[in-house]
Amino acid sequence: MNAPSLTVLTLIQTVSERLDAAGLTPSDGFGHGTQTAFDEAAWLVMWRLGLPLDDLDGVAERPVSAEEASQVSALVEERIRTRQPAAYLTREAWLQGVPFYVDERVIIPRSFIAELLADGSIDPWLSEDTQRVLDLCTGNGSLAVLTAMTYPDVQVDAADISLDALAVARINIDRHALADRITLIESDGLAACPGPYDLIVCNPPYVNAASMAALPAEFRAEPALALAGGEDGMDFIRALFHDAVQHMSENAVLVLEIGNERENFERAFPALTPLWFETSAGSDQVLLLTRQELT
Repeated sequence: MNAPSLTVLTLIQTVSERLDAAGLTPSDGFGHGTQTAFDEAAWLVMWRLGLPLDDLDGVAERPVSAEEASQVSALVEERIRTRQPAAYLTREAWLQGVPFYVDERVIIPRSFIAELLADGSIDPWLSEDTQRVLDLCTGNGSLAVLTAMTYPDVQVDAADISLDALAVARINIDRHALADRITLIESDGLAACPGPYDLIVCNPPYVNAASMAALPAEFRAEPALALAGGEDGMDFIRALFHDAVQHMSENAVLVLEIGNERENFERAFPALTPLWFETSAGSDQVLLLTRQELT
């Protein structure tokens, strides 16, 4: 009797079991685009086999050759051995269905601001006068690209202190043919950003010192410059609030991501009453402040 042939689905299930056995859990091993061992396994298997990442159902029963299985096994072994995020191994990450190039020079894009751009949550605070947008701490440029795609009539400045990050952002801006609408700026915070801006989106370094010390290996593989926000996570944000008003037009708004730092935020800025957006991670990750509120 012939042994059952290996299929894409059975290979994914096998890889998922390997990831589980290696101790990669949602809290420790994932968080860069996948939330379960099965999802991570599907990403690695389908990327290695050159299959469409969004069509598992269509390829689930496709046979997998011994050579292909060996290639997948080598990739999975590298993932487990190095604890590098999968996106660094595949050189690609997806945000709101849009692909972006990534490597070790940038954090892997996962901002919840992308959800708000996609579902229109920010739109009520914008108008036909919204012409100039700043993506501060742009990293690989993903939010700048998504903002330009969402609002086709705006011009976007994408700023970062890291020249390495800006080099990666250039790859993604060119990949999505947006060089005529997105300008890259090397800037320490707002220092080199001309303004005034009608909308500022910012996913800054906000991880507090205790959390930085406890990060799993996958997150420690990312540039600390883009993560660490000082003792309470608010160092960059303090400087941002000090300088923001002079870079904002009269009716401008600031959309700011702070991750799990709401308690530290409210302790640092007790006089502010931001609007908190609802995202897939809850209602304490992303906030909006008007120029008037910051004044």
